[in-house]
Amino acid sequence: MAKSREKTAAFHATAAVTLPVFGAMARVRVRNPEALPQEGPFILAPNHYSEIDPIVMGVAVWKSGRAPHFMAKASLWKIPVVKQILNGLKQIPVERSRTKTSGSAPMDAAAQIIEDQAGVIVYPEGTLTRDPEMWPMRGKNGAVRLAVDAGIPLIPAAHWGTHRLMPRYGRGIRPFPRKRIDVVFGAPIDLSGVTSSHSNKQVTAATAELMNSISALVGELRGLEPPKERWDPARAGQSETGRFSE
Repeated sequence: MAKSREKTAAFHATAAVTLPVFGAMARVRVRNPEALPQEGPFILAPNHYSEIDPIVMGVAVWKSGRAPHFMAKASLWKIPVVKQILNGLKQIPVERSRTKTSGSAPMDAAAQIIEDQAGVIVYPEGTLTRDPEMWPMRGKNGAVRLAVDAGIPLIPAAHWGTHRLMPRYGRGIRPFPRKRIDVVFGAPIDLSGVTSSHSNKQVTAATAELMNSISALVGELRGLEPPKERWDPARAGQSETGRFSE
């Protein structure tokens, strides 16, 4: 089975160290783990509001039976412990400002992981949310395009509680008292009839649907109704809310 091949010795060794240490700082509770395919490739798209999010989502994916692979911003590689983990497990750094030369490298690496029948975790916002209330902001189209090109499931996900362990834009971890972090996986986004053309409005519409689904999952974990509009960083300085209607 694909899941047995992808859980390599490196993953098991990392899990043997990471899970007890992280578990001493936080209890990760996973809701609806059966929504994650138990074999075959997939794209998992979660919300993002703390630098420690990748470790949290990695723990959740591992506990759900799969090995986590990330497309995450390259600045995460500047955190010493995180850098060692990400490099050892062949994760995928994405530079915030990409050149023509480097821009295709993350997508090529992700495509190879997908070809190997593994799953890739993509943060569709591209960075930590700037929404003042930490709701997901407007997403980028990369997750949808990658899923459409590969013809694989695109699964929204959400978590809540990581900001108590490492605050947004914070660098220090607050391990005491032990935190509770909730993670939930949602139903796959319907991508039937969507093509990945750069000018295709369907991709943008599917990305909006993805972000709405992620926001709904975040609202489920927070016990709150998510805003009907996504925060748009490009417009934040031009309006009082900076929110973008989908």
